[in-house]
Amino acid sequence: MNNFARLQAVAAIVAATVLSTGASANPFEAINPFEAIFGRQLQQPQLPPQATAYANPNDEEGELRAELRRQIVNYPSNEAPGTIIVDTPNTYLYFVLGGGKAMRYGIGVGREGFTWSGVKTIERKAEWPDWTPPPEMIQRQPYLPRFVAGGASNPLGARAMYLSGSVYRIHGTNAPSTIGGRVSSGCIRMVNEDVIDLYNRAHVGSKVIVLPMSERRAGTSPSGIY
Repeated sequence: MNNFARLQAVAAIVAATVLSTGASANPFEAINPFEAIFGRQLQQPQLPPQATAYANPNDEEGELRAELRRQIVNYPSNEAPGTIIVDTPNTYLYFVLGGGKAMRYGIGVGREGFTWSGVKTIERKAEWPDWTPPPEMIQRQPYLPRFVAGGASNPLGARAMYLSGSVYRIHGTNAPSTIGGRVSSGCIRMVNEDVIDLYNRAHVGSKVIVLPMSERRAGTSPSGIY
C-alpha cells in the first residue's frame, strides 16, 4: 500500500469515528478528517467555535435552557391552526393551536450567511431518516460521507419534515446544546423529543412560514409547560 492509499484509509477511519461518536452530530459543521490527522491534538481535534458543544452532547451543558423547552404560549395569529411559524432571530418554532395559543419549541437555525425566509409546505415526512448531503454541501465539504443510514447517530435525528421546493428540512438532532444557536446550513433543528412531538402534530401539506432575521415577534408569554 503506497503512502496516499494509507492516508485515504486513515481518513476514512477518522471520518467514520467522527460520525459514530456524536462529535459531529451536526453534519453542517463536520470535522475535516485530514485536519484531524495532521492537527496538533490528534486525540481531541480542534472544533470550530460553534461546534465545541458537539463533542459530548449528553453532558449537563447539553440540557435545554428553560425558555427553549417545549411549552404552550400566548400567540395571537391570523394563521390557521396547524401552521408552523419559524421565528429565526429568536430561535423559536411555533405550531399554531388556535384561540391565541401556540406550542413553542426551541430550535437551531442557519449560521451567518445561511439563513433564509419564505413560505413552504411540508412535502413529505420520514421517521429515522437517511441522510444524503445535497450537492451544494458536498461542494463546500467534499470530505462528507455521501450517505448515512437512519439511526441514533444520524445527523437528522429521529424525524425529518422536508420543505417544498428546497433542500431544507425541519429535523431532529442528538446535540441538544446546539438548540438556540445559529449553526446549520439552513435547516431547522430540534431536540429529538420535540421533533417527534411536532411530527405527530403536523401533516403533509402543512404551511411553514420562515421569518427573516430582521423580523422579531414579541408578546409570546408562556401559558403552561407541555
